[in-house]
Amino acid sequence: MAIQRTDEHMTQPTQTSPRLGEVVEASSTEVTVHCYQLYGAAPLGALVRTSGERPVYAVVRNVSTAPIDTARRPVARGSDEPDEAALYRSNPQLAKLLRTEFQAAIVGHNTADGIRHYLPPVPPRIHSFITLCSDAEVRDFMQRLDFLPLLLAGPSPLTDEATAAFLRQVASAHDDPTAFLMAAGREMARIL
Repeated sequence: MAIQRTDEHMTQPTQTSPRLGEVVEASSTEVTVHCYQLYGAAPLGALVRTSGERPVYAVVRNVSTAPIDTARRPVARGSDEPDEAALYRSNPQLAKLLRTEFQAAIVGHNTADGIRHYLPPVPPRIHSFITLCSDAEVRDFMQRLDFLPLLLAGPSPLTDEATAAFLRQVASAHDDPTAFLMAAGREMARIL
């Protein structure tokens, strides 16, 4: 289903957003990203992309923070601290002992001919940089809704919540958010 597309082939994205992290695990359908900053993940439902000439686009469907060493569970440290910021100042090692990661469902990729709303021929490379897509990139990507089956194919309830969060976020990048959400709702009803 097309939504007022003015140009069949979109241009290559520009590197405007700061890097969030790197791909540490990749498959044909999903990437896992290790964030550079503790608690520095993209929000649930955000559209992100890999770096490089032919970026892969993905929607964040799960965010987690956990110890790097899974055999060592975090312990409470703040009984004498006035707030969380003070706790982290008193324990600067926490940023090195914990990690924030997110999983994102692959929903498209860029080719020499523009954005394609289907799985790429190969997964993104490990250590590919990940950035949050700008509003302009979101609008370019959202010119078509034929990627929705890829997003809806994941495990519930993550899929339902991630899809709803994604549509809420990308609607704000459109000139007429209500018309966009109605078109997306019709397309999802057709798919489901």
